[in-house]
Order: sequence, then structure tokens, then C-alpha cells
Amino acid sequence: MLSFLLEGEPLSLSVWSVGLCVLVVWLAGLILANTDLFLTKSAPSTLEHLENMELKSTPAADKTVKARSLWEKTGAVLMAVRRPG
Repeated sequence: MLSFLLEGEPLSLSVWSVGLCVLVVWLAGLILANTDLFLTKSAPSTLEHLENMELKSTPAADKTVKARSLWEKTGAVLMAVRRPG
């Protein structure tokens, strides 16, 4: 089909190959950057785990409390964030 472009031009095959590779790499980068297909899924936290968690205050106050005591007294809503490492 594209043989008329390749006649007498041995260099044009490598140009098509490089162009195809660039297109495949661009497409793979687009998919990896905009989806979470290959990321590991995190396990959801249980309520028992969250309510038994010890929360640490700022270093100036140097106090720890159980998370359950916060929402029993004041109805506070907590958000748990786990840092990597």
C-alpha cells in the first residue's frame, strides 16, 4: 500500500519506524498519565481501625488522644491520611 513511498528510499523505512515508535510512546504516556490502570488499589479502612487510632497533637502540646473520643464528645469528623514511607 505504501510501497510507492519506499521505492528507492531505504531511509524512509527508518523514518516510518521512528514515527511509529514516537506515536506508540506518546499514546502510552497519555494513558499512564491520565488513568490509574496500573496503580495498586488501596484497602479501605475499617471503623474499628480508625476509632482505635492514636492522634498526636502538635509538638508544643505533646498530647495523644484516641480518635473515638473526639467524635463521642464533639461529633468531629476525621480524615485519615497515610504518608508514604
